[in-house]
Amino acid sequence: MILRKFISFKTITFILFLSVVVFANYLPVDQVKNFILTDYNGKEHSLSDYKNSKAIVIMFIATECPVSNAYNSRMEDLFKQYNPKNISFLGINSNKAESVEMIKEHAVENGLTFTILKDKDNVVADEFKASFTPEVYVLNSEYDILYHGRIDNSKNVADVVTQDLKNALDEILAGKEVTNKTTKAFGCSIKRV
Repeated sequence: MILRKFISFKTITFILFLSVVVFANYLPVDQVKNFILTDYNGKEHSLSDYKNSKAIVIMFIATECPVSNAYNSRMEDLFKQYNPKNISFLGINSNKAESVEMIKEHAVENGLTFTILKDKDNVVADEFKASFTPEVYVLNSEYDILYHGRIDNSKNVADVVTQDLKNALDEILAGKEVTNKTTKAFGCSIKRV
């Protein structure tokens, strides 16, 4: 009887431990670590290179995703509007099938002038727990996540009602706390290794 209770307690403890480990992978992160990735020209970029920015916008993007592609001009417009205000923009491609050459060609064809990095083994996507393209994270200089989610509410620019990323950036520039810290990102799933 005592042995049976002991085994049951050990079994329950083990199940609880596994549950915590599994569910931890799905909990949102509130801070990330420094990382180093290479852009499509072979230049290394560290997140710490952008530490003096008022905010760092991390955008998980893709070359083949129609949803991400629908946002190409909006991402570029946001970069051009906010980069002069000391907000840095980094595009990250974590899709296993999209090569550096594809990323460079896509950037040139679509006039994307912000830095785009290749996350070869989706290590950074895993760190952020990113799932979609496009999916956006806004960080402060301590790499705390100030905003996470979508760029706006619709793939179709004519149907946009809320400009969530823009609103977050405006609040940060005004020295305010971001009102809407999380929105639901949508798009194509990141194709992991």
